Amino acid sequence: MHIPARCTLAAALVLSAASATPATADPIPVRHTQGAVHGFLVVRSQAGAILGYGEFTQIADGDRVTAHLVYRFRDGSLDDETTVYTQGKTFQLVSDHHVQRGPFFAKPSDITVAANGDITTITPTKGGEPKTETQHIDLPPDVSNGMIGTLLANVASGAPPFKLSLVVPSGGKGRLIHLDITPGEQASFTVAGAPRKASIYLMKIDLGGIAGVVAPMVGKQPPDIVAWVLEGDPPLFVREIGQLSEGAPLVSIEFAGTGFSHIPAPPKKKP
Repeated sequence: MHIPARCTLAAALVLSAASATPATADPIPVRHTQGAVHGFLVVRSQAGAILGYGEFTQIADGDRVTAHLVYRFRDGSLDDETTVYTQGKTFQLVSDHHVQRGPFFAKPSDITVAANGDITTITPTKGGEPKTETQHIDLPPDVSNGMIGTLLANVASGAPPFKLSLVVPSGGKGRLIHLDITPGEQASFTVAGAPRKASIYLMKIDLGGIAGVVAPMVGKQPPDIVAWVLEGDPPLFVREIGQLSEGAPLVSIEFAGTGFSHIPAPPKKKP
């Protein structure tokens, strides 16, 4: 089973005043073909308190895959994402629709990313009526919205650092950024009390250019994202630590039935 990470990229909303021209990379080759999946996740605070629950469903029709991931929070908030992609020789995004609303999120967000570069955002106006805007961005072939967990589960063991591109909501529009991803060391967790080990991936949101220099100085550099992948055939994405929206606290999103320390030290990078 492969559970794609949401990758907490709503944290990149801090880009609303930034301008970035990200480097791109090649799409990730398909090493483990995706199929039908139905799985459950838990959203926890860093202290271990349950904030909400997630449900993931996925179906495949030939080389076309449709994945739906939804988080329902105890305060009534909703995070809902539907991703369509193809899996030929590489994974290729077709479309991604991501909605966030409710008190957990400082700002509601509704963004649709199409592979042809059409980006549609829906934002509320002061009068309460939704405002729909469509823009065009020339997207690179490695654009990865809604697919990060699947892609990490297909990265070859011992891979060097690499990049992936994403479109994030920014000031009522979409903005193209990229992630710098570095494989780290292994870390321990449990499954129904039995010890297991997962490979760690550190993901840094690169603002690029002047924005990348200024953001850490003014406290707007988004925190790193940490992903855990259980190696095997097939691999399993088991945990992600990061923000779900700008200014939100760090959360741990975990595959149901797994157990982790909830105040983890930052994983070390491979030498």
